[in-house]
Amino acid sequence: LALTMVILEPPQNILKLLRDALPAEAKNGGTSSDFGDESEEILAYVATLAASLADSQNFDSNEWVENLGPYLSTLPSQSDADAVEETIGKFCSAAVSALQDNDDSSDEEDEFGGEELTNLRFSLAYGGKILLHQTKLRLRRGHRYALVGQNGVGKTTLMNAINNGKLEGWPTELRTEYVDSGSNVDPVHEAKIVFDHLMKASSKNEEECRAMLEQLKFTDAMMKGTIGELSGGWQMKLRLAQAVLINADILLMDEPTNHLDHKTVGWLEEYLIGLRDTTVLIVSHDTPFLEKVCSDVIHYENRPQWGPHRKLVHYAGKMSAFVKKQPQAKHYFELATTDLKFVFPDPGRLEGIRTSTQRFLEMEGVNYRYPGNDVDTLTDIHLKMTLSSRVCLIGANGAGKTTLVKMIVGDTQPSNPTNCRFFIHHNLRIAYVSQHAFYHVEQHIEDSPVSYIQWRFKEGYDKEKIESEAYRITPEEQKAIDDYNLEGIWSRRMRGGVLEYEIKKKNVREKDNIYVSKDELLAMGFKHLLRQTDEKIASKEAGLDLRPCTTSEIQTHLDDFGLAQEFGTYGKIRGLSGGQKVKLVLAAAMWNCPHLLVLDEPTNYLDREALGALSSALNNWGGAVLMISHNKEFYSSVCKEEWICADGKVTVQGDSGEREMKAVAKKKKIVKEVTGDTKLEKAGGNTNADGDKYKDATTNFWGQTVSKKEARQYDKAKKKGDVALMRKILQIPNGKVMPGQEELGDGKTK
Repeated sequence: LALTMVILEPPQNILKLLRDALPAEAKNGGTSSDFGDESEEILAYVATLAASLADSQNFDSNEWVENLGPYLSTLPSQSDADAVEETIGKFCSAAVSALQDNDDSSDEEDEFGGEELTNLRFSLAYGGKILLHQTKLRLRRGHRYALVGQNGVGKTTLMNAINNGKLEGWPTELRTEYVDSGSNVDPVHEAKIVFDHLMKASSKNEEECRAMLEQLKFTDAMMKGTIGELSGGWQMKLRLAQAVLINADILLMDEPTNHLDHKTVGWLEEYLIGLRDTTVLIVSHDTPFLEKVCSDVIHYENRPQWGPHRKLVHYAGKMSAFVKKQPQAKHYFELATTDLKFVFPDPGRLEGIRTSTQRFLEMEGVNYRYPGNDVDTLTDIHLKMTLSSRVCLIGANGAGKTTLVKMIVGDTQPSNPTNCRFFIHHNLRIAYVSQHAFYHVEQHIEDSPVSYIQWRFKEGYDKEKIESEAYRITPEEQKAIDDYNLEGIWSRRMRGGVLEYEIKKKNVREKDNIYVSKDELLAMGFKHLLRQTDEKIASKEAGLDLRPCTTSEIQTHLDDFGLAQEFGTYGKIRGLSGGQKVKLVLAAAMWNCPHLLVLDEPTNYLDREALGALSSALNNWGGAVLMISHNKEFYSSVCKEEWICADGKVTVQGDSGEREMKAVAKKKKIVKEVTGDTKLEKAGGNTNADGDKYKDATTNFWGQTVSKKEARQYDKAKKKGDVALMRKILQIPNGKVMPGQEELGDGKTK
């Protein structure tokens, strides 16, 4: 048989690099035996193998020696192992330089060059996940780079790696300063005095530090106070002041406009644009801000030829120029979503509220003054809210926006309770996503998001809220409870327009329980106990006591907020990006089907696509919305009513109008899988034809909510028609008829 020899056609650029890597004596004159017919086949085969390694982004020189060495060693000039390693080392280095120079855009050199500060190639991983693989980062002095990518790609991780000197090949002589987003609450840091901290952190004298803080409108009281006493906006100003004073080579900024009012954002824009010797790297979801200040864009991209991993791609010019070159990135300028969708659960029924314009909150002539202050922070407040309300609270940093919100969510009370009207519906369920919502989530960083929600809601109420400072029973209140001999509050009722609570005292029979009005209990000092009771009752109204906290149920809920199973069930909170943590915080807040959602700076950390999804979800949702935001593009897409907070007053502009009434959902009924004996009963086994005439059990004769176990026992007894057992489970005394359960009789007549 005639043998046909197939000559491989390797990529010519790879083959040329291989030839160039061979020793000089093997190339001189082109007549060396390294270039005979047989040797040409070997070179072609080696070049083909190298091309395969390069396609998989494998540039490990040891693996190149292992895979290419056996073939290359058959060439005359490569007879010993040292020669093979030297040639393959040159070949691999040349391939890295030649092939990966195409990672970046062709316009890397822009109009003004500037001194090159870094030009390095690195890989970056977080946990077991590779975020960037063999990517290039080239920074020039005086440029302002926008670091752009979707939530979860690793922007903040890259910033932290640079700041901590953990980036492979990063020049150690460069001085970097990192302005973080302020999402992490550190009690030790917040206890520091503002002015002392700035002097120590910046190593500047008192005069320079004071001038900088005064430029940012810090008062003497603020400078002498602790960092924790500052609002989110003022804390961000302090971090900016520190960065300006340090005057670093490279300034890293993660969401620098978070919590800032418009005037401070304008000041920051002017400062950054005026920098000439400092290079700035910014992560921000505030596209208009990036458009104004940035001269270049570094984009996280994933191209087919790079395999499964992303690389950084550089584009000279502003964000608008970048979008022209990459039209698929236009969502950075649009508040719209394509694939991502949030689905909020409709709020449950709110007792007595029959229309979406009926008020559940009223404030008339309300004042608030912080303890120890001589002046009211808020004065003569007149506000109302309904289920149709879509309100944005606007004002400068420190104007009292968060103070007002804390009063609405019940954390604080008016300082003039007898001279104002302050009404909040007793069954109102509120979801409050605060500036520091991450603090609570990050107490569970080693848990998965599913485990966190299970811990928080498995008892049938919001454990995190009950354990918070606003709900926690103080030692003084506990003493008052003990002195009153109080065992517990068992139920609540509205009688004659007065809210009354059923009180069970220690060593007193249940039938001797008494009802006491809310005002009387507050006068006794039971403020936090009442708050806990109201919260637990509201949770039962939402059906939290019946909703299973299973992995599948919670993951389905997380899916509605764009947190996939990879992160929700199998990942840890430690590994979530800022945007993913916001999704988790939102999902957890909406677990109890609230009537009012309060969002403090919701645009922080979310990318444009997620903001579009949030806007759409809020517009379709049936509850009320109150948000604090400086992002007009976002809040105007949701809110038609504005509360303007300034000089201790709140002015209302606009009207939310009337929306469809959706707060009519009843308790969620959990449909269990029918198996075993239940199937048999449904098929005609041990069943009771009159079972449907008996009502379900929710409370016993004494007004206590029946436990899940008792409810199951009652259900079985009902199917069998066992009236005696049903009466026993409901604790109905012999000879008594239970209101609402008249079908069970008095226990005497047959």
